[in-house]
Amino acid sequence: MGNLKKLQSHLNNWMLIYTLILMVVGVLIGYDHTATSWVKANQQFLTLLNTVAVFFIIYPMMVNVKLELLLKSIKNWKALLLSLIYNFVWAPIFGYFIATYMIKDPTLSIGFLLVMVVPCSSMSITYTGLSEGDVELSTMIVALSFIAAIFAVPFWMRIFASHTNVPVPTGQLLMSILEVLILPMMLGYLTRTLLVKAFGEEKFKNIQPIFPSIFIISMYILIFLIFFSKAGMIVDKIGLILFLLIPNAIFIAITLLVVTWLNKVFHFSYKQHMAIVFASTGKNNGTAVALATAAFSPMVAIPAATMPIFQIILLILYLKAAPWIKKYYDE
Repeated sequence: MGNLKKLQSHLNNWMLIYTLILMVVGVLIGYDHTATSWVKANQQFLTLLNTVAVFFIIYPMMVNVKLELLLKSIKNWKALLLSLIYNFVWAPIFGYFIATYMIKDPTLSIGFLLVMVVPCSSMSITYTGLSEGDVELSTMIVALSFIAAIFAVPFWMRIFASHTNVPVPTGQLLMSILEVLILPMMLGYLTRTLLVKAFGEEKFKNIQPIFPSIFIISMYILIFLIFFSKAGMIVDKIGLILFLLIPNAIFIAITLLVVTWLNKVFHFSYKQHMAIVFASTGKNNGTAVALATAAFSPMVAIPAATMPIFQIILLILYLKAAPWIKKYYDE
């Protein structure tokens, strides 16, 4: 048990360093000519690997989730409603002002706005777990945001791109809910039940630290896969990516500050805040890329494809600030 806790602590404490290393290594390996050709020929396989990595990020946390607490979080209507407002009112409107004043290219502007209206990232559950936030509440917020996106995406995109009829892949959104939430949740609950039944509650607590280690390692694998598969685009369009850094960083940084302040005003606890803030700031870039590819041109997908570069770094920096945020909420 001691070694498991040491491993978990090490992976957590060095998260920012490991993330930066994996980003650089992913780009260096992925930009090799042979690797670039392999990536182009194996897009479906890489998508499968990403899905598996996301599954093993969510599943270990679901093992530690108590079903009764998950059901209880449904009653926290104030947190759920505020999360929807952050995701589907604040993000599109604030994103529109950023795009209007900072992104003059209409194609890139539509791509940036598309990122603003997609559901929150399933990775927000991971960040919530790492910050010792309310994982059950975070899980409910993510599930609700995927459902709300079915209506919110076409509504906002018809406003932002009135000349374009934007199809919304309802089936893909529902499949995402199944793959990254419902299936891991069911298997996690089943695993927890079987382990408690086999070893008892006390012994189960002794092996619990292995699950956070699994999801952190899975997160590292996903980060590498993202930058490995996008290496060609990152290097070839480095100027464009640096240009998109500013509006993306402004959106994430100001949203983090606004949500942190408002959640304090609304008297949320630290645990509830961490569930809300990560789910309100991190965006599901995979959904945005899929929508952009299906409904627009490849250029529209660039903001969604590059967003993880900034999103991962800024959210991990916020995660590392958790001790100070906790003090702020305990005042």
